[in-house]
Amino acid sequence: MSESNRTKVHVIPHTHWDREWYFTTSRSKVYLVKHVKEVLNALENIEGFHYYLLDAQGSLLDDYIRWCPEDEERIRQLVSAKRLMTGPWYTQTDQLVISSESMVRNLYYGMKTAQKYGHAMKVGYVPDAFGQSAQMPQIYREFGIERFLFWRGVSDNTNPHTEFTWEGSDGSRVFAVQMPFGYYYGGNIPENEEDLIPYLEKQIGALERKASTKHIYFPNGFDQAPVRLNLPQLIERFNTLDTEREYVMNEPERFLAEIEADSQDLPVLRGELMEAKHMRIHKSIFSTRADLKQQNNRIENLIANTLEPVLAISHSLGHDYPHRIVEDIWKLLFENAAHDSIGGCNSDTTNQDVAFRYKQAYDIALNLLDLHMRMIASTIQQEETFAFTLFNTLPYVRGGVTEIEAYIPEESFVIRDTKGRELAYTILEKVDQTDYVLGQHIDLNPSRKVHLPERVYRAKLLVELQEVPAMGYTQIIFDFSQGAAPVMERRNGDTIENEHFTIALQANGTLQITDKRSGQVYANQMVFEDNGDDGDSYNYSPPERDLIVSSAGSQMSATTTQTLVSQTLSLRFTLDVPYDLEERAAGITSGALPMQVEISLRKGEKLIRFHVQVQNEVFSHRLRVLFDTGIASALSIADQPFGVIARPTSLPEVEVWEREQWQEKPITIEAMQSYAGLNNGSHGMAVMTEGVREYEIVGEQMDTIALTLFRTFGFMGKENLLYRPGRASGEKIVATPDAQLLGELSFTFGLHIQTSGFDEANVARAAREYLTPISSYQLCDFLNGRLIFAFRDEERVLEPDYSLMSFSDDSNVVLSSFKKAEESDGYIVRVFNPYLSQSANVNMHFNQPVHAERVSLGEKPLEPQQRLTEGEEVVRFPELTHCKLMTVLVSI
Repeated sequence: MSESNRTKVHVIPHTHWDREWYFTTSRSKVYLVKHVKEVLNALENIEGFHYYLLDAQGSLLDDYIRWCPEDEERIRQLVSAKRLMTGPWYTQTDQLVISSESMVRNLYYGMKTAQKYGHAMKVGYVPDAFGQSAQMPQIYREFGIERFLFWRGVSDNTNPHTEFTWEGSDGSRVFAVQMPFGYYYGGNIPENEEDLIPYLEKQIGALERKASTKHIYFPNGFDQAPVRLNLPQLIERFNTLDTEREYVMNEPERFLAEIEADSQDLPVLRGELMEAKHMRIHKSIFSTRADLKQQNNRIENLIANTLEPVLAISHSLGHDYPHRIVEDIWKLLFENAAHDSIGGCNSDTTNQDVAFRYKQAYDIALNLLDLHMRMIASTIQQEETFAFTLFNTLPYVRGGVTEIEAYIPEESFVIRDTKGRELAYTILEKVDQTDYVLGQHIDLNPSRKVHLPERVYRAKLLVELQEVPAMGYTQIIFDFSQGAAPVMERRNGDTIENEHFTIALQANGTLQITDKRSGQVYANQMVFEDNGDDGDSYNYSPPERDLIVSSAGSQMSATTTQTLVSQTLSLRFTLDVPYDLEERAAGITSGALPMQVEISLRKGEKLIRFHVQVQNEVFSHRLRVLFDTGIASALSIADQPFGVIARPTSLPEVEVWEREQWQEKPITIEAMQSYAGLNNGSHGMAVMTEGVREYEIVGEQMDTIALTLFRTFGFMGKENLLYRPGRASGEKIVATPDAQLLGELSFTFGLHIQTSGFDEANVARAAREYLTPISSYQLCDFLNGRLIFAFRDEERVLEPDYSLMSFSDDSNVVLSSFKKAEESDGYIVRVFNPYLSQSANVNMHFNQPVHAERVSLGEKPLEPQQRLTEGEEVVRFPELTHCKLMTVLVSI
């Protein structure tokens, strides 16, 4: 064989370092110190040990330097020399249920961290994530990453070779190479010569049969594996023993450059990579540990939808932007975004660490938001004793019914906006906290008289707002000079309505929803379905003998509550369910699942809101809620990062997977970002979730949306599941009693009914509004003190209304991010096209002349520079095609 035709085997020394899994982060970090020291010594002292790949996670170096700062310069020299490879990730994030902004920030801070040490690897290296999002080619390209190296998601049914071009939803392409047998494939190299020759023939031969060039990627390493110190000597022996091939030590950047140069006429694979024939992708891990998923989603929404925009508004009014605090919040989330952590496929003690990080992140985010809303509110010109500052963090004027929490006195009052208009409201609940609240008050300046109410109640109100300025604030005041207590009527009724819908409880325990706009009647809605779950922390899997229990036919007690601004239908019922899988197999239902459901219609709102409480005292089951759209469809529609995706509702592979011995059954349990549904071009329906981001289209006609509320199980890993034959994933001896989620659980979601085609219905905008509530801050002198920390009086200079920027009325993009730029004094505006087929446009108006230019997701100028505005108040964006995102830096 000629030299030029010989297979070139690129041996890549690496580790795949899970920051936590069946073990805790503490154990991982302690062992990381030993591992990195050995790697540094090997790279510095062992002849021929040229490279090492540190799993592409910048967080590992941060963890190491925190405990070994004396080695920072050693690391800097090795990373700068491109011998110790790290980045582009901060952690090896999941790509399917993590939010789009979380993935972007993970790459941003990952590359920033790696560059701090000298070099960020420009490879989309994903050795273990459970499938690949269809938008990753665009995201990689935005960060200047043109090459992708991965394991899970492609099998020979789709592409028999390891090299291909991957095209994302928007048309962006990256050069892709798969590790077809996993990142650990070359982790166990035998030392004895009689073993070594057959090992090479078997291992390398298998890779050669899949390769379309002469280049072979041969990873040496596995999970938390020690560095193979004699690897240079082993490679020398490879070359001596196997003269038909050339063996070299390498790293991913150089390898990919070489193989791409030799590649031609590559097949093009499009969209999500989720094929589970040869490797497991754990497609139903989206609902594992629903309690943790809920926490993740709540914090992601809070940071991107509310906190960062309010901080940007605050910065525009003269306050410092707390970059480092925000970075710390994101990094707590990144630690939980790693594929195992967000997957929930951990031991219980590890998931307790995950939960604590969510608690920390949420606490910091909530208090940072509180502080900046207070700093703004305390400098607004205000005469009244009871005033609330309302923050709208969407780029258009909003109104409608919104919920606020307040401390209110006993007296009746009316609520007025800054234009003097009286606003309808209702008090949902109030609790007397007079002694506690007034006892916390502090007079910093006793000479200044402060009104102290006789009674103080902690209350929850619904207020019908007229107009809150775009990306800004307004005030509402409580006027005690007049007014009467709002009326709330409670009845033993079973029907509620607003301008758009009538909802009636039917005798069979389902809802009948009448759309007043179209006259369409949707019967048999909101059916709760409970079935067995014989799976583990990785996969939902039905038991061999299941008993499915439905709420249809249940006897429900119903009451209604009517106020000026809302109507609520409250239901109580109990599902008789099996206590465990043994009872389910025997058809016994000795267990009970008490449930309370509130269905709410707010005045003028086109969304139906659901709040579900479940007292879970039974084991190993899954609860979903079903909505029958009446639309038989071959495709479902859901949002994905920075766009929308249509997926098949049934898979032909189901007919062959057992015969072909797939690793997992191909299923249509899918991930979403915030909504999923069906639409036939003239009408449709979508569920919008604040919790678990998982759905499936079910029914004989494939016409029913099943939204997963939660699933429970008892072991981290189990063998021989119906949906996943063979070995256990994870550790089968690790019991996970916490994953049974015993106790009270609650879930909130919305139902969006459309009277038009999907694009015309602006479903993504409705979902963004649902997940971006208007925030409020109550500024009252009597609250100043230990209750909320004392604040001194500030000069009140701000107007009672303020808007930093807005989108024009004809704009139809969805805002993904509005925040201060990381490396300049400007603001970052990120938008995307959320439509299946139509283009998206936006004109953005600022309250003063601005300069604007397009930048990358990494907030870097494009080459050539793309200026959009020079000294004007209007920024005109280029048209966005399907699934395209765009980031603009605006400088004032």
